Amino acid sequence: MDVTLRNAAFYPRRVTLPGSLYNQLAELAAENYGYLTTEEVEDAGIDPHRLLELARRGQIEHRARALYRLPLIPPTPLDAYREATLWPRGTEGVISHASALDLYGLGDANPARIHLTLPRAHRPRRQVPRQYVLHHEELSPAEVRAYEGIPAVTPAKAIRQSRMLGPELLRGAIEDGLRRGQLRPAEAEDLRQELGIGSVE
Repeated sequence: MDVTLRNAAFYPRRVTLPGSLYNQLAELAAENYGYLTTEEVEDAGIDPHRLLELARRGQIEHRARALYRLPLIPPTPLDAYREATLWPRGTEGVISHASALDLYGLGDANPARIHLTLPRAHRPRRQVPRQYVLHHEELSPAEVRAYEGIPAVTPAKAIRQSRMLGPELLRGAIEDGLRRGQLRPAEAEDLRQELGIGSVE
């Protein structure tokens, strides 16, 4: 079935793109929350300038420099997280700190902005959007995982990064992690000892 027809119910305005190009872009975007980067498009053998042309005609969304979104891919509650990780150029950001806790549904941190960790050597030269807070740290492979296709620090790492939240919120995050199987009992106990907090009585 044509993807345009399959997703038409989600958007009242029909967006028409050249068939073969659209199919290529839709295939790439469908696995990435609807997002397209010029780098991945070029790797797929498509001239990245086509994205800018389509954006100028209102057929795709220009979200940030070198970052676009195909509007016919239905949005999800996790889009903002994925977009944040794709915002840096030259590297992929990692959701971290209280934002990672929020992504996993651990505790009640509810941060107002998305926390993103980048390698220390990666310093974006363009203005950082107000909705992002950047941190720089060399994360080991063991400290990062893909959650619903979104790179994020592990629950244990996120809790350690969020010390400033205070013992009550950290305790809640640890207990949630235990209940949901995102922390092993030994990990939870190590975190309690390291952060100086006790378990819920």
